[in-house]
Amino acid sequence: MPEIAQVEPLTTARSLRGPFDYRLPDSLRGVEVGSLLVVPFGRRRVLGVVTGLAETTDVPPERLVAPLEARELGVPAELVRLAQWMALEYCSTPARALSLVLPPGTAAGMRERRALVAELTPDGRAVADETAPVGTTLGSRQLAALAALRDGPLPAADVPGGHGTLRRLEARGLVTLGSRVRARRPEHSSVGAAAVDAPALTPAQRAALAPVSAAIAAGHPERFLLHGVTASGKTEVYLGATAAALERGRGAIVLVPEIALTPQIVGRFEARFGPTVAVLHSGLGEGERHDEWLRLRRGEARVCVGPRSAIFAPVTDLGLVVVDEEHEASYKHEGDPRYDARRVAERRAADAGAVLVCGSATPRPESVRALTRLRLAERVDGRPLPPVELLDMREVRGALHPRAHAALEEVRRAGGKAIVLLNRRGWSNFLSCRSCGRVWECPDCDVALVLHRAEGAMACHHCGHRERAPRACDSCGSTSVARHGTGTERLEAELAAAFAGFPVFRLDADAAAGRGAAGRVLAAFDRAPAGVLVGTQMVAKGHDFPAVTLGLVLDADATLRFPDFRAEERTFALVTQLAGRAGRGPAGGTVLVQTLTPESAALVRAARHDSDGFVAEELERREALGYPPFADLIRIVCASAQPGAAGRAAAAVRARLDVPAASVLGPAPLFRLRGRERAQVVVKARDRAAAVRAVGAAVEAVAADRAHRAAAFSVDVDPQ
Repeated sequence: MPEIAQVEPLTTARSLRGPFDYRLPDSLRGVEVGSLLVVPFGRRRVLGVVTGLAETTDVPPERLVAPLEARELGVPAELVRLAQWMALEYCSTPARALSLVLPPGTAAGMRERRALVAELTPDGRAVADETAPVGTTLGSRQLAALAALRDGPLPAADVPGGHGTLRRLEARGLVTLGSRVRARRPEHSSVGAAAVDAPALTPAQRAALAPVSAAIAAGHPERFLLHGVTASGKTEVYLGATAAALERGRGAIVLVPEIALTPQIVGRFEARFGPTVAVLHSGLGEGERHDEWLRLRRGEARVCVGPRSAIFAPVTDLGLVVVDEEHEASYKHEGDPRYDARRVAERRAADAGAVLVCGSATPRPESVRALTRLRLAERVDGRPLPPVELLDMREVRGALHPRAHAALEEVRRAGGKAIVLLNRRGWSNFLSCRSCGRVWECPDCDVALVLHRAEGAMACHHCGHRERAPRACDSCGSTSVARHGTGTERLEAELAAAFAGFPVFRLDADAAAGRGAAGRVLAAFDRAPAGVLVGTQMVAKGHDFPAVTLGLVLDADATLRFPDFRAEERTFALVTQLAGRAGRGPAGGTVLVQTLTPESAALVRAARHDSDGFVAEELERREALGYPPFADLIRIVCASAQPGAAGRAAAAVRARLDVPAASVLGPAPLFRLRGRERAQVVVKARDRAAAVRAVGAAVEAVAADRAHRAAAFSVDVDPQ
């Protein structure tokens, strides 16, 4: 019997070196890897995770202390191992990685909610059904309470008459009262119909599902890329694969980019598999997430659907991991550890002997090169993909090309629906004074403030700083303040004015603020007989609206202008995904793309629906330049409020880096963010493991140097 627990305290200190050994008293000999213990740590009491058990320790007996108590819930051992791998893979700490796999609400001591529940006894049912012997006399409140319980047990608070009435009925032997767990189940906005019965698969769907089901049956951890055009029925393949896993007593995790923007897939899984499906995401209340996590931990639910954090769901005997819309950058976590859920999904599937299925109409070049590709080349209903027309905006003034204006007017007259994508929110990009040339900027970041006219405010989209929109320039006093550019807020107003009687719905980060707001916007657009949905890239993510006959992309060059080697990939994906929202119904559809560079290879390939051609060219370009998937990138950012400290820290990191078969770029300054100067170093390496070790060692050494204590360090492996 192990006598020593190796515990990782859940603290954020990067310099902390655990795990630490604790003596297990007889009362805690039942703990195992993943158990949560409250342990003395210096003068504090902290929560820790058991990462190992041992018979002996090097700690002297007089310094070996015992844990104070054990928490009721624990973490599955496989998730502890996954967190330890993540800490190394993403240059983080075990404590920070372990915090991602804990039961929701652990820090707050969250527990199950219990309620007093009333239920009829056999005698009580006889009275309620009016089959009891004559002579049973009850008051009206008691009769109402019994009638309310005829359909089954109810929380006492929901029964007419209250607790006093129920206690009297209990004394007469007509009702039993007891404490039961009352699960907090999340509610979801339903957009579109969800079919309960599995439809007949197309030949292409059957061909794609067959190797996945065979791998699940054989227990082989194979990795597949489901490359299917929009509306080709990828979700039905996911459902079939999930059914195959459940038939063999195994569980499944289904990742979606953003749960609020993909309610249809959630509805389809719940309709097909019922209460065995749990949903985990940050938009739920902490109690709801806690109870959903518990259902999975106990095996009451066998399928988990959610965004990137759902990869840490405690699904037992995992047999399938699905990553839907695998091209989405939202799978990358921005906090420490900066994990990529797609890579974590690969690792978890491999550790569990599970099958991995990544799906997209615009897969990443990395996935095309690494995974076994399965194809769905046609839409499930046999309809063709909508034609895409590139509109040259070089000689056009205003937000809309004449061809786009005419197409929207045609949709309005026909009483149809359209989706318009402009990947920029707010009213105007920036404000300037026509007299002195001043541009209003964020006081804490080196960026211009964006005008949000409805709020009468300007906002920084990096740090959240807000201030009132100016009536005059406070530098020169001029009232000639110019507004530059168009965002979704302004476009919404202009479309409403230009197309009278045509309902306009807006979906962006502002309109979607608040719990369930995005789902309500999508549901309203779905219910409306006609209208136009205007928004940022949110409007292109996985929605299925058969009545949409026009897709319109404004300023398609915006993503091409980013200084990012993925700029072409993102532009191609954005246009292709928006095109996939149109033409899903019998009326067909058209897609118009407004651009200043109609000759762009990414846009030309997107207009031709030529994913294979685009990926082939992109892989060739990246191989020549040494970008992923032919090398790995690691980004180190140093930040400080003290002038010059960030640059000095970055230079120190650069001097300590010794990475074989790699090139190191920088240090280079970045724009000021949240009041801090920043500088970065980028490593481009052929040997990923060696590069991660070298970067981790260099950052830890510099961070421990008192000369750089004013700087904060962040490491981003596979930066997006």
